[in-house]
Amino acid sequence: MATLAPPADQTRNGLSVAQWVLIIGLSVLIGPTLVSVGQQFWSKENGVHGPIVLATGIWLFVRQKEALLELRQPGNPVIAWGGFLAMLPVYVFGRAFDFLSLEVAALLGILLAVFYNYFGWRAVRHVWFPIFYLGFLIPPPGWLIDVVTAGLKTFVSIVSTHILDFAGYPIARIGVTLYVAQFQLLVEDACSGMNSIVSLTSVSLFYIYLLHSTSWRYAVFLTCWILPIAIMANIVRVMLLVLITYHLGNEAAQGFLHNTAGMMMFVIALLGIFAVDRVAAPLFRKQGWM
Repeated sequence: MATLAPPADQTRNGLSVAQWVLIIGLSVLIGPTLVSVGQQFWSKENGVHGPIVLATGIWLFVRQKEALLELRQPGNPVIAWGGFLAMLPVYVFGRAFDFLSLEVAALLGILLAVFYNYFGWRAVRHVWFPIFYLGFLIPPPGWLIDVVTAGLKTFVSIVSTHILDFAGYPIARIGVTLYVAQFQLLVEDACSGMNSIVSLTSVSLFYIYLLHSTSWRYAVFLTCWILPIAIMANIVRVMLLVLITYHLGNEAAQGFLHNTAGMMMFVIALLGIFAVDRVAAPLFRKQGWM
């Protein structure tokens, strides 16, 4: 495989001048994007998983350092430069017009081009999960959230209303608006499951990869539990907020207890994944499936 420059242009660290240009260019782009993501996404409830994904994602690459150096075979410069030059205008467009999702996705594409250029295709295949995992850094676009949460909000509202009505509470529903006694509650995106699904999926996949990456059947089995557990946790969250509103008033539900309920539901959902793993792992081993 050809490198970006002849051996004579290689530095002591094995990097050519062209490769250093790619790395420096990437470093210049990373700073402003991290600031924007931190201010517009990570500071909100639906982006709290971002710093965790970034830190653990970097750690996943670092722990594979020795294997990557052994597999290293510089990639095709045409593909590397092609990917870099294709993603650069996308990044500029996203940055200029404040399309954060597009900006972050393009930056990750540039990062992948640089990584492929230095380490090659075999190394890319070896760290496919860390590459996929870093995709959770991309803020979901608003239209995608609207499409996904529309059905989830309705489902969560219906189930919560039926359970509380069965328990004897004076509750009714019109669309995604719940009426309990004299109070009116709107099931918003934060309560619909989208936030928990994205955060729980990223953390759960990291957990599954570390402990069960050698057994793809069992890894798929655990992954399939993420969505139903996240939805069930958010049903409990909505019911809890309704009960807080009914017994303690609207201010209590919309204040500190609202944020506490969200964090508690995420922890409960994560513990649900751990519980499924604890129960199912011995059964899979007994059947010889892992």
